[in-house]
Amino acid sequence: MKRWGKYIKPYLKYFICGPVCMIIEVIGEILMPTFLALIINAWRDGTLTVGSSIGYAALMILTALMMMAGGVGGSYFGAKASVNFAADLRSDMFAKVQSFSFANIDRFSTGSLVTRLTNDVTQMQNMVNMCLRMLLRSPGMLIGALIMAIRLNPSLSLVLAVTIPLMLITIGLIVVFGFSRFGKVQAKIDALNNTTQENITNVRVVKSFVREQFEVDKFNRANLDLKSTAMQAMNVVIFMGPVISLFMYFTTLAVLLFGSKTVLAFEMPVGDLSSFVTYVSQIMFSLMMVTMMLMMLSRAMASAKRIREVLDETSDILDIYAAQPEKTVENGAIEFRNVSFRYYKNSEEEVLKKIDLSILPGQTVGIIGSTGCGKTTLVSLIPRLYDTDEGEVLVDGVNVKDYSLKNLRDGVAMVLQKNVLFSGTIEDNLRWGDPNATDAELQYFAEKSQAHKFIESFPDGYQTELEQGGTNVSGGQKQRLCIARALLARPKILILDDSTSAVDTATEAMIRKAFREDIPDSTKIIIAQRISSVETADVIVVMDNGSISGIGTHEQLLDSNETYQEIYESQTGKKRGA
Repeated sequence: MKRWGKYIKPYLKYFICGPVCMIIEVIGEILMPTFLALIINAWRDGTLTVGSSIGYAALMILTALMMMAGGVGGSYFGAKASVNFAADLRSDMFAKVQSFSFANIDRFSTGSLVTRLTNDVTQMQNMVNMCLRMLLRSPGMLIGALIMAIRLNPSLSLVLAVTIPLMLITIGLIVVFGFSRFGKVQAKIDALNNTTQENITNVRVVKSFVREQFEVDKFNRANLDLKSTAMQAMNVVIFMGPVISLFMYFTTLAVLLFGSKTVLAFEMPVGDLSSFVTYVSQIMFSLMMVTMMLMMLSRAMASAKRIREVLDETSDILDIYAAQPEKTVENGAIEFRNVSFRYYKNSEEEVLKKIDLSILPGQTVGIIGSTGCGKTTLVSLIPRLYDTDEGEVLVDGVNVKDYSLKNLRDGVAMVLQKNVLFSGTIEDNLRWGDPNATDAELQYFAEKSQAHKFIESFPDGYQTELEQGGTNVSGGQKQRLCIARALLARPKILILDDSTSAVDTATEAMIRKAFREDIPDSTKIIIAQRISSVETADVIVVMDNGSISGIGTHEQLLDSNETYQEIYESQTGKKRGA
């Protein structure tokens, strides 16, 4: 309750008013059969008059209006409480996900996080709404109807003493049996979401390889798997209805059987028997509602567990222990001291091995090497997207762990290997670099990244709407927009991870020129596959299998580094000096 109490407290008045309104409705439901019994008994005894009939009618109408007000109020306050509860919970979960490091995100699939933020929170919302409407209503009706039934005829109430315990035991067994199945349903929804998201995000690749049918079959397998698991869970709910109905009918028959004898023996008025049967129905209906609430609660508990996993996840990267949280990146000097790193901490093989590297402020550093040699991992340690396993990374002579994450990352702009644009206008995407940039600044840096010309070719220019992921622009255009966005941030450290691979060499040369002219004091790290992309760099770092195999200028490495020579020969088709 401490976990969920923070989401209840701001809306406590709704959480109180809802059940109170439902209790008002319950009181009316408990009184109605008694009023009906009085009318029947008065009619049977011949004491019912016009005046008393009008009085009873007025009393029942007033009670019905009271019940209506209670029912409407309970539904209204229940909806207000549950919707606000879910909205705040969802906001906290989303904020928590934003605080995750890359390692944290790796532990949850994207589809699973989407399911937890949507479907699981919805299950919690439904549970809160159901509890506010039924948590007091059903037990209240059960207890009230039971008291009234005992008051009418204690001996006839012994029927209930037999059927209710049997019914509760049966219900308990069914709920326990069904609980584990609901957790499996949520896991299958995760799998379906992963399949759907992967297909829709990469639909162009699917079509280019004519793999539509393969993806349809893959989706159908996940969909059928979900259907099968969901049906196993729903079968428990379906089985519940007939079981409860069976108990209800047997109890009613038993009451009528024994009750009719008391009526014929003039030991019980017929109106009281009618009222007693109604109370039996209310008792059984209450038990059925309690059962349905328990089933919903069991599913909500499975969702609550998955939500807690997200909320309780501790980010691997925190800045609460930062020694210099107010410090900002001022010069852009970078140093790696004996750095080692592995993605899976129980893995024996290291992705980075004993890296020592110093980069001076304002230098342009090229990093080159074969695929999977650790280039991207190396630069990801600078803005603390991951933390080192051994050694330390320093920026301006300060360990990156001693900066606040905001100040550190404000000083580092990174154009990732996978360029990402968001739905919205081109202008909206560029302003990620600087929300306060003027239109002139947007255009200036778009020109420097060689993006302005193609932006202006669109009918809406900078107001052109981009689809999710920027799928309605080419790969080269996407890269240039991402570079413009990074330039607008005016970073002290600019990292480009193979971010010009989709542009021609002439355009790439103009972009490099813009780096030299517009951010000369910023440290620039360029990861590339092409030697032409890094040959003009002040320093080139050659990586091989997680280690640095050479550091130097283009000419120095051609003379001394075998790995660099092999890359040069494979790309140019000629040997050094040829």
